[in-house]
Amino acid sequence: MSTVDLTEQDFEQAITGEGIVLVDFWAEWCGPCKAFAPIYESASEDHEDVVFAKVDTEAQPGLSAAADIQAIPTLMVFRDGIGLFKQAGALPRPALEEILQQVRALDMDDVRAKIATQQQAAESAGA
Repeated sequence: MSTVDLTEQDFEQAITGEGIVLVDFWAEWCGPCKAFAPIYESASEDHEDVVFAKVDTEAQPGLSAAADIQAIPTLMVFRDGIGLFKQAGALPRPALEEILQQVRALDMDDVRAKIATQQQAAESAGA
């Protein structure tokens, strides 16, 4: 599967669905972004079950601000609507593969339970 471009209009829908979604925040003028692009595109071809999305920070400044993008490229990873990973900097292919392997191995019921526990603790602390 090739990469898909996301905008403010379709970002939320893309990241909240079932499955794994990677989002690469990039810009045309960014050298590291250009170096990472072929790695990202190649990985998208090898992992048909994963959505590989891209957000052009120049064309989508509001979305970039909402995602708190401080440097590019920045990679964000979501699974089943839960944000699991965010890192700035171009990744080598082995590191990208390792992230995908770790995300696939997660027990999402356990992740949801931990999030619920953290939210309850935060609510109790704030009350």
